[in-house]
Amino acid sequence: MPTLSVIVPFYNVRQYAPDTLRSLRANARDDFEFILVDDCSTDGTADILARAEHELPGAVLVRHERNGGLATARNTGIDRARGQYLTFLDGDDWLAPGHYDRLVATIEGLGCDFVRTDHVQCTARARTVYRVPHGRRGVVLSPRDAILPAHRSTSVDYAYAWAGIYHRRLVERGLLHFTDGLRTAEDRPWIWKLHREAESFAVTGLLGVFYRRGVASSLTQIGDVRQLDFLRAFDEVVAGAADDPDAANLLPKAVRTYCAIISHHLGSIERFEPAVARKLKTMSAAALRRMPQDALDQVLGSMDTERATRLRRLRRRAVAGSGTGAGVAA
Repeated sequence: MPTLSVIVPFYNVRQYAPDTLRSLRANARDDFEFILVDDCSTDGTADILARAEHELPGAVLVRHERNGGLATARNTGIDRARGQYLTFLDGDDWLAPGHYDRLVATIEGLGCDFVRTDHVQCTARARTVYRVPHGRRGVVLSPRDAILPAHRSTSVDYAYAWAGIYHRRLVERGLLHFTDGLRTAEDRPWIWKLHREAESFAVTGLLGVFYRRGVASSLTQIGDVRQLDFLRAFDEVVAGAADDPDAANLLPKAVRTYCAIISHHLGSIERFEPAVARKLKTMSAAALRRMPQDALDQVLGSMDTERATRLRRLRRRAVAGSGTGAGVAA
């Protein structure tokens, strides 16, 4: 059994894949495997990965016959992984040399289910350190205790799968797979599930992942219908919180985050294609109707005026649509 399996999906990142692969080589070890998932690239990325299969120690190349998106590609990698520990990297990001040595040593020393790390965000020439929003470092804790409070950013809001390392027992418990087919916000129900159901975790200040922002092919930069998958992702978050034994405490956090994301997208709606912008409004209004209304009232009463006003306006639209019998399509 390899000590570590690194799952790296690639899709049309020909410009960046060589940097990613070089950084993996600088992290190679005899007991590490690198599962390279080509999600049906069409830009020459596949040729780069074909060479890497022979040149990168521990490389395992898996090809999708059709594009399935990041969540599905990660699941393919998880299913092929043999390591005692698993971690992720995106095909346009890169690592500091020796980062995985230090990451494995950290989780082995702590003996917990998963460890979360800080990271460096890279936009053009700017470099910014982003910290896990949790104050206690290097201590094994209950993941559930890191979900709240509702009004502050917590570990479930730091949803980057590649900023951490995960024990194989999470795979065996069904906690590490992603919701198949999600094209965006795939990390959100995943991180909530981990924090609600895993038994132990820790946070470390270890830096080593360089996250590239502003990539033209990234879904965060594209205003097409795939962006609207965030609604399906957060419906899953809210449903999980509603079914939890501690639903009364967790639902306000889940609903507040959902509302904040809806407001964010509505506040930058001009970046969407016109038809998608209309669909965003309709589907967001329907989402507000689906939320537990008591929790929604509580959240709107505690949000800042600008966001609360935007969401209340959308909520009235949803109620009006329901009242006329026209309904709001989900």
